[in-house]
Amino acid sequence: MNVNTIKKQIKEIIVRNEKNMSDVEVLQLIEEMVLQDEFFSLIPLANMSKVIHRIFYSIRKDLDILQPYLEDETVSEIMVNGIDDVFIESNGSIKRVDVHFDSTEELEEIIRRIASKVHKDINELNPIVDARLTDGSRINAVYKNIALNGPILTVRKFPKQAITMQHLIKWGTISQEAADYLKTLVRCGYNIFISGGTSSGKTTFLNVLSNYIPSNERVIVIEDSAELQIHQVENLVRMECKNSNFQGVGQVSMEQLIKASLRMRPDRIIVGEVRGKEVIDMIQAMNTGHDGSLSTGHGNSIEGMLRRLESMFLQSANFPIEAIRTQIAEALDIIIHLGKLQGRGRLVLEIAEIVGVVEGEICFNTLFEYSIASGLVSTGNPLCHQQKMRFRLEG
Repeated sequence: MNVNTIKKQIKEIIVRNEKNMSDVEVLQLIEEMVLQDEFFSLIPLANMSKVIHRIFYSIRKDLDILQPYLEDETVSEIMVNGIDDVFIESNGSIKRVDVHFDSTEELEEIIRRIASKVHKDINELNPIVDARLTDGSRINAVYKNIALNGPILTVRKFPKQAITMQHLIKWGTISQEAADYLKTLVRCGYNIFISGGTSSGKTTFLNVLSNYIPSNERVIVIEDSAELQIHQVENLVRMECKNSNFQGVGQVSMEQLIKASLRMRPDRIIVGEVRGKEVIDMIQAMNTGHDGSLSTGHGNSIEGMLRRLESMFLQSANFPIEAIRTQIAEALDIIIHLGKLQGRGRLVLEIAEIVGVVEGEICFNTLFEYSIASGLVSTGNPLCHQQKMRFRLEG
């Protein structure tokens, strides 16, 4: 009897069982069947234990053989490139692990199972899915018809313990001086935008900054996939985008949610990440009295992020570039740029104030800058626009 046969038999027993079997009961049943089977009697005890747990995970856990890595707190990301190539990021470094799936169908079944639990479909007509597990971990999957080396699955884990600014200071992500400075800016209602590359820690940093929002304000949170953890704000509204169903209807875009949020009497609006035409509505929201709003976006530098915002704006509206730059400069007060450096982890590389448009270009005032020798240090430049700070602190 092989592994697949045992899995099939145990599933049949679970279905026939009148009461729901606990995980302990299922594990005991698997142990009994494996230990009594002649096929497994010749393999070492350590390998037999792996077989038992593999069968258990495939029956009772969403991620099958990947479940141990989901439960390992040192693992931050799981990357599956087809059935034979599995990698994890652990303690900041990526390494290959010695596990593989028996077949493409097995991996596809895991992906479909995850997607169905969040009411999403993945198939050859809809070959890409973004979803999240019950613990908040983010899932991205790509179907085999567009992934040449087989189905692709990426799991970005959600930390069980909420990360605080003190954690980031301890890890060297940011200095105490810069953290205190940002705390004041958030509380005083400066509009802050966080830029950085993939996996640079933008969402985590946004979550940390949101904890500085005064508890008596009304906050609207808009995300593509819900990830942020905001606990100190009582008057909180959370909204999440929705994909269309298999008939192509029912989509709710970030653009629609931002527009809807403006009618909810928000003090601040938090947009998880801007990727397209919703940038117009976000900029308009920041320019119409919603001070202290926060958002993130993909960019390789502060200059690069500003150019990307311009490009997203241009793709959505035929405005003169000068008008677009003026809108952006008036909306954003502060840009924080994050990066991931080899051997040093995720870092705040620059904090800058948007000063305005000078000779047709957006100009900024660098407040903090990272160097290998000194870390993140103040440039000594004073904040040019101090009105919000004066109003809040003096008020």
